[in-house]
Amino acid sequence: MTEISYDRIPEHMRGGARRYVEQGILPGSFLTMILENDFVHAASRADDTNKLRLLDYAAWLMMDLPMAAWGSGETVRDWIRSGGLEGQAAAKQAAEEKERLSDAITSE
Repeated sequence: MTEISYDRIPEHMRGGARRYVEQGILPGSFLTMILENDFVHAASRADDTNKLRLLDYAAWLMMDLPMAAWGSGETVRDWIRSGGLEGQAAAKQAAEEKERLSDAITSE
């Protein structure tokens, strides 16, 4: 699984960010707006710490997250449906196993 850094964002936000990225669990409204690239509304929901760290969130999106994990509401919903990195890895593993079994059956 891809290793994601959460160091750019405030410590109190890392748990929700990690659950979203790794397991596809919907975060709170502020972080959801960040992931949807809606910084105007995110700023209106931000606590004092997060208001000062909006540029850090932008850097985190650009530098640390997979492109498929952020950018619009639709992208965020798709990421959640996929189960995040863990769900995608499991789906890939299942597809590879299915292909192996199919190859084994056809070669008999």
